[in-house]
Amino acid sequence: MKTLIFRGLLLSIAIATLGGVAGAAGPKGKDPRRDRRDIRTDTRDIHRDRRDIRKDRQERRADVRDLRDDRKEGASKQELRQDRREIASDTRDVRADRRDLRKDRRDRRADVRDSREDKREPPE
Repeated sequence: MKTLIFRGLLLSIAIATLGGVAGAAGPKGKDPRRDRRDIRTDTRDIHRDRRDIRKDRQERRADVRDLRDDRKEGASKQELRQDRREIASDTRDVRADRRDLRKDRRDRRADVRDSREDKREPPE
């Protein structure tokens, strides 16, 4: 009875040890091309987002000019209020997009850094 319990204990320890070693080894054969491809697509997305933000800011400036013109022409208070709300909404959207872009750029830099560190590591 004691030997059966002892053998079971040894077997469970051996399985736990092998599982721990295999888990600590990490994924083998990580494809660096996939990482580079992800970085490239992230870079393209960032460039497109920057272009869209630039366009949104230009449209917002045009809306502000239109508001000034409407104010000079004597548009109704309701129209002016609606224009101001649209401009405020556009401003919030641009700020949120810039914040998201900043986060995306930070994540991309971390991915590039990780990719470079993976290159320096000796093969397993």
